[in-house]
Amino acid sequence: MTQVAAVRKVHEGLIARTSGAGRAPPRVSFEFFPPKTEEMEDNLWAAVARLAPLAPSFVSVTYGAGGSTRERTHRTVRRMLDETQLKPAAHLTCVDASRAEVDEVISAYWETGVRHIVALRGDPPGVGGVGGVYVPSEGSYNNATELTAAIRRIGDFEVSVGCYPEGHPEGNLDKDIDVLKAKMDAGATRAISQFFFDIDAFLRFVDKARAAGVTIPILPGVMPVTNFKGLLKMAAPVGISIPTWLGALFEGLDSDPDTRRLIACAVAAELCANLQAEGFEDFHFYTLNRADLTYALCRVLGVRAQDAAA
Repeated sequence: MTQVAAVRKVHEGLIARTSGAGRAPPRVSFEFFPPKTEEMEDNLWAAVARLAPLAPSFVSVTYGAGGSTRERTHRTVRRMLDETQLKPAAHLTCVDASRAEVDEVISAYWETGVRHIVALRGDPPGVGGVGGVYVPSEGSYNNATELTAAIRRIGDFEVSVGCYPEGHPEGNLDKDIDVLKAKMDAGATRAISQFFFDIDAFLRFVDKARAAGVTIPILPGVMPVTNFKGLLKMAAPVGISIPTWLGALFEGLDSDPDTRRLIACAVAAELCANLQAEGFEDFHFYTLNRADLTYALCRVLGVRAQDAAA
């Protein structure tokens, strides 16, 4: 596909979005990660301040494998509870941690006031992370299904879990559907998808999940990306397909960040518009701790700050 044709593809999608005027704005949620430095801390809270007035359903805060970001995650969640009206969902992984250690974290979240946890197994430690082979250690929770059951046993949490529209790198699509059903049966109340660009693959995944008896909401994960080379590096290990037309849109723009941001927002808006046409009204945005693209995208979708809406 030529660059002109690729631009036309995005433009047509946005026109289709406008034709749906009168539709209620979607519900949105945002993912953040705990900052490592003072500068990153400033960036995070600037993003939170910008996005909080959009009244997201919840915001999630990531958690490193083996609790590598445990204190930073707790501190970030605690500040959100203390200083904002946001409903934080704390990520939790079980890789490289004992059941007792994980249970302690779950109980600490409950005592802090957290009522929503995103339960993930986590990347394999010591073998290159994503794409490695995970071997559970003795005395640990083996997977996100066992982790979900533990969370529900300890407290009356909402539990979100991950799902993989193009297949988990360690399995296959049929296995992934079975795992998602098992996580639901263990108490999961919501699934959040890995980010994707292949809408047909996502819709096939949802159809198969429904046919297998998965009834919980499945939220599409959306990542507005301005750095195409970075996107390729991020997507390759986990098997996310990147369409050729997307590469054409970013071609020759390495030194033009402003245009890259405009394209990123347009592409994400088209993705959401097409999903809205298929009946999806909840979107989870991977913000990378930056507010500008996510805020603009929400604006395109009709999501307004509460004071502006009033």
